[in-house]
This record gives sequence, structure tokens and C-alpha cells, in this order.
Amino acid sequence: MQPKTIGKRSVDLAMTLLLLLLMARQITGETAHEWLGVGMFALWVAHHALNASWHRRLFRGRYTPFRVCQLVVNLLLLLAMVGTMVSGVVLSQTVFAFLPISGGRSWAQPLHILASFWGLVLMALHLGLHWGAILGQIRRQTDLPARPVARWVWRLLGLAVAGYGGYAFWYHQLPLYLSAQAHFVFFDAAQPAVGFFLDYLAILGLFVWLAHYGGKGLQALARRKRPPEPAPWEKKRQSR
Repeated sequence: MQPKTIGKRSVDLAMTLLLLLLMARQITGETAHEWLGVGMFALWVAHHALNASWHRRLFRGRYTPFRVCQLVVNLLLLLAMVGTMVSGVVLSQTVFAFLPISGGRSWAQPLHILASFWGLVLMALHLGLHWGAILGQIRRQTDLPARPVARWVWRLLGLAVAGYGGYAFWYHQLPLYLSAQAHFVFFDAAQPAVGFFLDYLAILGLFVWLAHYGGKGLQALARRKRPPEPAPWEKKRQSR
């Protein structure tokens, strides 16, 4: 694996871990939460720098339904990240306390919750739309067996994670946060920290699973609509 690819995957993994920690503000504490947010911003900048080629290709090539879906998810994720960062600075009591900001909590608090939870969902969707490429790299580097039985075991495992993620999605009341109906985050103090992180990891898995198979469906649809390639003898006729 090339050094740049290793850097990309390392940054992606670090962002995923930080995302889980950021959702656990009641566990990590307010000060750690703010510093983790700063770290997430630094990784976000690094992620875009490492994927600069995507920005250069933005206005090139044909836009298939799958590519349009990727673009929409990326733009919405950008809005969610900006909303999280701006509201986080306004709400900061430690890291950005030196800034001459007064007031603003009335709009920053609900915006921070809304943008944070949409950021969680959109980051998982973004990861899911690239999941096929990630799996391909893992297979090439580890020589994992591609037997039908092994593939079905992994598929069933993914389905199980997605199913539990759906339960955790409702248990932790994410629909309320995603629809801006709650200004405070529900936290079950009786649940062990390990259980909390496993629940949110499963929620990530749910949206990765949905994006992965939804993306495969869009790609299959595009292939079905694409006109068939002419036979070699037909190409010769057309060139005459």
C-alpha cells in the first residue's frame, strides 16, 4: 500500500474514533470534548488535503447517479461540519474562551446538536459510499479468501450490525436530534461506557451498510441504463 493511501486510511480511522468520542461528551467531560473537536477539525483539513485530487476532478467527467449521490452527501457533510465548528466556538468555555464572544447560546446549542448528529449520519454515509473501495484495498493487502461462504458470512454479520444499529438509533433518540426537536442530549447514566460506544459504533455501521448497498444499487441501475457496446464488426461499419 502506498504511503499516501496509508495516510488517508489512518486519518479516516482517527476521524471515526474521534467521532465516537465526541458523541460521548457526558463521558469525556466538557474540556476534553472541546479539544477533541479541535482535533477533529485538524483531521478534517488533513482529509481534504490528502484527497485534493477529488476537488480537481469535481468538474470533469460524467455525473452518474452514484457520483451525484456522493457529491450531495459531501456537500451536506461540509455544511454539518461548518455548523458544528461555528456553534462549538460560540459554546466553548475553555479552548476558545479568549475570543470576545458574548451570548449566542440560544441558537448555538440547538445548532450544535443538529449539526453534530447530522455529521455523524453523513460521515457514515460518506464512508459507506467508499466501502467497496476500502474492502478492495483490504483484500489486496491481506489476501482474504473470496469464497462464497466467506462473503455470505460477512454479509450476514453486516446485516446483524445494521439491525442492532437500527435499535440503538431509536434507543438513543437520534430521530429527535436529527429533526431539531431536542435541545439537550439524552444520556443513560446507567449504561456502561463500553455499551455506549458499541451502540454508536453500530449506528455508524447501520448507515455505512445502507450507503454501501444503496450505492451498489445506483451503480447497477446506471449499468442497466447504459446503452450496450456495439459489436466489433458494428464498430468497423460505423468507422467506414
